[in-house]
Amino acid sequence: MSRFFGRRREQNASCVPPGCVVWAVGDIHGRADLVDRLIQVIRADLACSDAERRVVVFLGDYVDRGPDSRGVLDQLVNLVTDPSLEVRLLQGNHEERMLAFLDDPGVGPAWCDYGERETLASYGVNPPAMRTDKNGWAQTAAALAEALPATHRALLAEQPLWASIGDYFFCHAGARPGVALNAQSGDDLLWIREPFLTHPAAFEQTVVHGHTPTEAVVSDGRRIGVDTGAYATNVLSAVRLEGSHRVVLQARGRGGVVSIETAPLPG
Repeated sequence: MSRFFGRRREQNASCVPPGCVVWAVGDIHGRADLVDRLIQVIRADLACSDAERRVVVFLGDYVDRGPDSRGVLDQLVNLVTDPSLEVRLLQGNHEERMLAFLDDPGVGPAWCDYGERETLASYGVNPPAMRTDKNGWAQTAAALAEALPATHRALLAEQPLWASIGDYFFCHAGARPGVALNAQSGDDLLWIREPFLTHPAAFEQTVVHGHTPTEAVVSDGRRIGVDTGAYATNVLSAVRLEGSHRVVLQARGRGGVVSIETAPLPG
């Protein structure tokens, strides 16, 4: 793995605890091909690491928009059974909407606006032809509940909204300025963009998040944004944190071929 992570890396003020390596993975959105390659590299890196604590944090939005939400959840279910890893699967707003639909089929038309058709298709379920078909949405919710493996339902139901490791706070969307990180509302952790993205004040920890797609991983000293719009750009990003070092890893795929690129992340 030295060819990926042996190069010089930038140092930053924020740190993870000694003896710990943390990977943070951005929004996957049904790109099972990209996350498969990314997980392979992360596993290989951590297998070579001397760290006593090896953490992989997924920042949410595993489903919708991309072609294989079911395949993504299959991979995550498999990963959490690895006893050598500490896996944190944070909830994203798309998982929140999927669970809401299972409990209340009336959510279906609004969920359509977030790319649910691709998720349903990955489970072999079709939505009703008309957005206003209440009975049709009820039937669709029932069909999804039947098609959803128990392991997937359990994984979705058990996702926390945030994780804190050393000087880093991990969540899906971000946090509201002026509010302590441990007092943030669920809505903000899942949905916020502004004023979080551009507010100049730093939080008590560096916030690592997804939710807002950007062309490249963003690091401005107060936050690290890891969503590079995988479903549309064919680029799935992750950040490796060890001590005060940060490295970006990206899986880039098109036409069935997935490549890996790495670079230091200043900030």
